[in-house]
Amino acid sequence: MASRKILVCGGAGFIGSHLVERFMAEGHEVDVVDDLSTGSLANLADSRNASGRFKFQNISVQSSEFAELIALKRPDIIVNLAVFTPSHAHSAGALASLGATVSVLEAARLGGVSKVVTALPAALLYGECLARDLPIKEGHISDPRTSEEVFARAASDIHAVYRDRHGVEYTVLAMANVYGQRQRPEDGVVAAFVDALEHGKAPIVHGSGKQTRDFIHIDDTVDAIARSLDRAGGLVINVGTGVTTSILDLWSIMGGASSPVPRTASARPNDIVRLALSPVRARIQLGWSPFTLLKDGLASMRSQ
Repeated sequence: MASRKILVCGGAGFIGSHLVERFMAEGHEVDVVDDLSTGSLANLADSRNASGRFKFQNISVQSSEFAELIALKRPDIIVNLAVFTPSHAHSAGALASLGATVSVLEAARLGGVSKVVTALPAALLYGECLARDLPIKEGHISDPRTSEEVFARAASDIHAVYRDRHGVEYTVLAMANVYGQRQRPEDGVVAAFVDALEHGKAPIVHGSGKQTRDFIHIDDTVDAIARSLDRAGGLVINVGTGVTTSILDLWSIMGGASSPVPRTASARPNDIVRLALSPVRARIQLGWSPFTLLKDGLASMRSQ
């Protein structure tokens, strides 16, 4: 792949820092924009020390400086990982994420950026689904239950407006439950369970623990994002395995028979019961399929 100028919003975060390493290894020129509200410069230590073209900007995507930066740098592609993150999992945060999504697209329009790749949580895009609808295919429609779901779907839809009216190409990636090294315990159940095991304590399970999720390893996720730079224009693409695993089963796999019995807590508000994403469109459009088995991905986290 020819060298590209890529700007990663949220590049100091869990997914972003891994993606930056991939882009640097491929010889791209990478700019990272992150306000460090949840990300960390420590996540970018290897990228900052690597020989290559890398720059970091400690600004928000909603600041006036961001639009000025895009106009100055004129990147080929923007990858937006800074919206609808776990720290935005409330109504005000989701509304702010919708505004940030528009800010990125508007800056791309004004700066002549050819494409924006945006990652959004599939749980918000698809909401609660019936068991017979699993694994969920792109385009699935369910009645929104929360304002967060409405805002996330609006964020996805606004990409098509910028494509049709302003020529800003896009790919929206509907993300399953990504896990891997550098994830904060408060941002994912796998990371929370790893933290519990490392400290020899019982984990907290919200609700019954029978709710199911689609767990996708960070390496698989980064590969899907990287492949979307030149493919799947104008499409929503699932990034998931199509396999469901319950929270209690996850703990059994990670902790084993001798692990502490989880502590129970009330279910999180508006938590969905089940999620699994069909990877068929990703296989067709990106030439991508998940390649890390859950047991292998979990084992790699414990070995770090």
